[in-house]
Amino acid sequence: MANYKVDPAVLQDYLPRYTVLDDYKGCVYVSLIGFMFADTRLRGVPVPFHRNFEEVNLRFYVKYLHQGTWKRGAVFIKEIVPKPAISLVANTLYHEHYQTMRMKHYYNENNDSISLGYHWKYKGMWNKLEAITDNEALPMLPGSEEEFIAEHYWGYAKYNQQTTFEYAVQHPAWKVHNVKEYLVSCDFEKLYGDRFAFLQNTKPSSVFMAKGSAVAVLPKRKL
Repeated sequence: MANYKVDPAVLQDYLPRYTVLDDYKGCVYVSLIGFMFADTRLRGVPVPFHRNFEEVNLRFYVKYLHQGTWKRGAVFIKEIVPKPAISLVANTLYHEHYQTMRMKHYYNENNDSISLGYHWKYKGMWNKLEAITDNEALPMLPGSEEEFIAEHYWGYAKYNQQTTFEYAVQHPAWKVHNVKEYLVSCDFEKLYGDRFAFLQNTKPSSVFMAKGSAVAVLPKRKL
């Protein structure tokens, strides 16, 4: 997870109705995230040749006031996967913004460290998100930036100016690996548009790796 502080104005057009931007100590963030889906099932049923695959997404953070309680969630600007059927299902069922691209990844672990990376090809160029981390995963510190980024258990999707879809994302609290080195080589302008071009030359506020877990994405509802 590579996390960037941004001007809130950059995200206003993407903000789903009924939600407001969530902030950490007065700052608003977008995150470039790479991860692996493993043993994926659609409503409990495994789909052949679509169980293990990469995803890279760019997301930001919102909250929604429901019956006096704030629900903290994420909004995805774009989610990149290697198989067109995944994009079709996710865009249809959840009204997300999936796009299919050629992708690959690597993961190597030794006694001293873990090295891993996600690569995705767009308009002839390989984009890269890579890191070298400590082996040990530690609990997130309460109130930390890592906790703010990782602990969002709702997804919100903007269908149009009037309609927002909400879905719950269930998983245990993740532990995190300290990142010793990282590489972000991403053409933000081509992938995400002019308003995100500034990220090309922006240093992330933080980079960390979360240790994954089982995750359940529940059916959506319309707000």
